[in-house]
Amino acid sequence: MQNAPRLLVIGGGTMGFGVAAVFLARGWKVDVVTPTAATRDSLPQRVGKALAGMGKTLDDGALAVHAEYTTVPWADTTIAVENVREDLALKQTVFADLERHSAPNTVLTSNSSSFPISEIGKGLKTQARMMGLHFFMPAYLAPLVEVIRGEATDAALADRVVEWMWALGKRPVLVKRDIPGFLGNRMQHALIREAVSLLQSGVASADDIDAAIRYSFGFRLAAAGPLLQREHAGWDMSFAVAQRLYPDLSTITAPPKVIEDLVEQGHYGMKTGQGLRKWDAESIATEKKRYELALQTVLQVFEREGF
Repeated sequence: MQNAPRLLVIGGGTMGFGVAAVFLARGWKVDVVTPTAATRDSLPQRVGKALAGMGKTLDDGALAVHAEYTTVPWADTTIAVENVREDLALKQTVFADLERHSAPNTVLTSNSSSFPISEIGKGLKTQARMMGLHFFMPAYLAPLVEVIRGEATDAALADRVVEWMWALGKRPVLVKRDIPGFLGNRMQHALIREAVSLLQSGVASADDIDAAIRYSFGFRLAAAGPLLQREHAGWDMSFAVAQRLYPDLSTITAPPKVIEDLVEQGHYGMKTGQGLRKWDAESIATEKKRYELALQTVLQVFEREGF
C-alpha cells in the first residue's frame, strides 16, 4: 500500500468512524474532519471498539481528529471519503471544499447511499478523480464496498480504488453506470418496498415478514446471490414463477401510510425508542449485541471462502 498511505474521512458519525476503522486495521494513517466537538471527543473510543471487533487495536498516532480542513496534511492524503448526511446540497458544498483544499492527485469519493457522484460533483473542474465509494453499515464488518464510476470518472483510477479495497480486506464491486442507489440499495429497497406493502395490507405481522425473509431466501443469500441461486434452482422454474408473480408485486412509488405515519410521529426505531417495535436502553443493547455477533458469524463464512 505504498501508494495509498493516508485516508481523510469527512464526518465522524454513524458511518465515518467505521470507514476509518477499516483503513486503520490495515495500517493506514487516518485523519477525520468533523465539526461537532462531542463527535470528535468520542471518535477514538468508537474507532477503538470497532477495531476490537475486528481483532485489531488502535496504534498510537494512527488517528488524527480535526475540527476543520486547515489542519489536514493534504499533501500526504491519497484518498478522501465524504460521510456527511444524505443531503445533496451539503455534499456538493463538501466536494467544492475538497477540490479547493486537496492536492491534485487526491482521490475524492462519496459514501452517499443514493446520490450519483455525477450530481455531487456537478460543475467542478476535477470530476475525473471523483467517484462513489459506498460502504454498508456497519462499515467495519459488512464486506461489500461499491466503487461507482461517474460520467467523468477516470476508469483506470476507479480500477485502482477497487484494488485498494481488495487490499483492505473488503469485497468491492464496480458499478459502471452512475444510477441512483447503485447496486445494493436498489435491490435492498426493492425488497423493502414489497415488505412494507405486505405490512400495510395486513398480510402478515412485521415479525413474520422478517422471519419469512431471514429463514428462507435470506438464509440462502449468504451462500449464493440471487442470480447464482437461480442457477442452482433452475431458470425454467424461476421464469414460470415470475410470469405468475411479477404482475402482483408492489409497484408503489412512495412509502405507504404505515411508514409515513411512523416518520410523522417521530418513531424512527431505536434512535427514538420506538418504530414498529418499542425500544429501551436494555433491549437496544441486547439487540445490537445479537446483531453484531450474527454478522461476525456470517463474516467468518465469507472469510473462509476468501470472498
